Amino acid sequence: MSLDNLKDLLVEQLQDVYYAEKQLVKALPKMAKAAGSEELRVAFTDHATQTEEHVARLEQVFEALDTPATAKKCPAIEGLIAEGTEMMKQEGASAVRDAGLIASAQRVEHYEIAAYGNLKVFAEALGHDDVVDLLDATLTDEHAADELLTEISSSTVLPAAVAS
Repeated sequence: MSLDNLKDLLVEQLQDVYYAEKQLVKALPKMAKAAGSEELRVAFTDHATQTEEHVARLEQVFEALDTPATAKKCPAIEGLIAEGTEMMKQEGASAVRDAGLIASAQRVEHYEIAAYGNLKVFAEALGHDDVVDLLDATLTDEHAADELLTEISSSTVLPAAVAS
């Protein structure tokens, strides 16, 4: 794809995050299964469901832009998921592994926050208010997921990890 204008860049970046979200739909249930903390397991499970909504929103964005919903392989998310997969395989204290899972998940959240933040700015610049609203809804979800992971870490997981 040639990036001749801002819409081209918007579409290219949408394809990237679309791929990422679809990969996360597969990865989050595995992370939930690996979590030792019930609170963390529920958070991962709930976010997997929410991520399916993110995929659907992205499909609405593609439709609003009159562009086919296609995914472009995203090496960044593959690397982040690989790190999470490696953490899931670690042996040792469950709470310590949970702290590592949270760290891996928050890296993903920060990637998504950056991606959706940029997409929103691009859409605003192009005057696509309907697209801005959809992207902003997902950006809000990603911020909330990051905050929830921090709360679970500080209130439950880290105290247990310190005690290990």
